[in-house]
Amino acid sequence: MITLKPSNTPNEWQKAQMERKYGMFIHFGINTFNNTEWSDGTLKIESYAPTGIDADGWVKNAYEAGMKYVILITKHHDGFCLFDTDTTDYSVRYSPNKTDVVLEVAKACKKYGVKLGLYYSLWDRHEKCYSDDEKYVDYMCEHIKTLLGGKYGEICELWLDGAWDKTEDRWNIPKIYDLVHTLMPMCSVAVNVTIGEEGTTETKPEYFPENYEEGMPIRYFPSDFRLLDPHFTRADDPKIYSHGGKSYYLPFEATLCIRNMSNWFWDDGYLADRLLEADFIAEKYRLLTENGNAIVVNIAPNKDGKQEQADIDRLLEASRILGIERKITD
Repeated sequence: MITLKPSNTPNEWQKAQMERKYGMFIHFGINTFNNTEWSDGTLKIESYAPTGIDADGWVKNAYEAGMKYVILITKHHDGFCLFDTDTTDYSVRYSPNKTDVVLEVAKACKKYGVKLGLYYSLWDRHEKCYSDDEKYVDYMCEHIKTLLGGKYGEICELWLDGAWDKTEDRWNIPKIYDLVHTLMPMCSVAVNVTIGEEGTTETKPEYFPENYEEGMPIRYFPSDFRLLDPHFTRADDPKIYSHGGKSYYLPFEATLCIRNMSNWFWDDGYLADRLLEADFIAEKYRLLTENGNAIVVNIAPNKDGKQEQADIDRLLEASRILGIERKITD
């Protein structure tokens, strides 16, 4: 069984994550076509009907903004899978647009030399076996085998979300962690709301990133890094946390939505929402990366499968402030 080893210093894959520093979060899925952030797994699969999927453009935008990786939604809380799978009737395979979005993004990442990370929701409001913990963990493991089995190339990170719907003992995180590192040894994996007390689905404010203290408990163990979106750490962010009386080094990855701080998916009112200032994005980049942490900025594609040009212009403005903008040369 592969697990995280006690340490006061970063391991090899944690160092790789810290060196990546800056990435793009991409929320796209059935919610995009139904004007909602979260849905309950009952949206009609026919509603997922993108007229195009500009995966090449998404990754190109990330590259030119100086980002070294992207994190793509593979399955959100609604259970809809953006990759080709027959484990569920709720995937692109059975939708009007059968494009394997993960595969197209993987191809673009290889083309532009950008690393690929994947987001996967543990919580699933569609899958019938969800209430049977053992069966559902096996169901998730089949997805992880597909996603990290080589079809999509190297995966640098697995971002797990939605664990708050059950207590941590019901997810069998050690089994998932072992599978991830067996398939992809250098893939960093973490569960959102990483730090906090075990045996509860609630997170007290004392466990928010701005209040972290050295030695606080790891709720979802093992995790290679810390998550709690959309919070930010302090400049003196501590790195040592505890589990079972032992100490573990955990960097932090922050998430930032480029519009209104909480717009994950595109909706009909998206363009009316306030764009973050470039100086603010640059400020948060410095706060995180100067202390050995990472940050991802969410840019939501629209119903045509394209990212809004205003979002990209603002992202590039921030990259010019930081001196990290890159240009594609033919």
